[in-house]
Amino acid sequence: MTRHATLSRRRLLLATGSTIASVATLALAGCDKVLPASYNGIDITGANYAQDFRLTDPDGHERTLADFKGKAVMMFFGFTQCPDVCPTALVRAAEIKRMLGADGDRLQVIFVTVDPERDLPVVLKAYTQAFDASFIGLYGDLKRTSETAKAFKVFYKKVPTGSSYTMDHSAFSYVFDPKGKIRLVLRHEQSADECAQDLRQILKTTSA
Repeated sequence: MTRHATLSRRRLLLATGSTIASVATLALAGCDKVLPASYNGIDITGANYAQDFRLTDPDGHERTLADFKGKAVMMFFGFTQCPDVCPTALVRAAEIKRMLGADGDRLQVIFVTVDPERDLPVVLKAYTQAFDASFIGLYGDLKRTSETAKAFKVFYKKVPTGSSYTMDHSAFSYVFDPKGKIRLVLRHEQSADECAQDLRQILKTTSA
């Protein structure tokens, strides 16, 4: 093959790739009809993980994401003896709900324990309700906890501390829209105001 033919073939491939990219962009724009929203958190709309859960609330009722249809759900994994990360996340969650005003009733905060051995139902309920009466704590046995964390790409690990132990764990929150679709990851360092801005967009653009 001559050098001229090789260059021509490369130009054709580049032109074809550019055309395909342009068509794909137009197709997506045609489907969405609006420009995608801009979030302070990480947009994971369409992700193939963090799809659902099957855990138990402190009153012994099995819960899944479908139970909260019609509300945005903010979900955090932690443990009640956490010294700083978990209390900070739940204080922020309460502030986010307050900032949403009337729309605060359309937000369900869920706290999933990664320490079911110590976070018994009565402990879990008292802990979450200390931050807000509407917050719900969920738990599973060790196997279910591990399966749920894996399905959500959440890291946690038991760390011995003398005669006891603590838990290392991921420090982010997931947000589902009112239709039960995963939408966002909120970073731990985001302010309550930044998170509330994101929740307002989710609630405004999505109805059950």
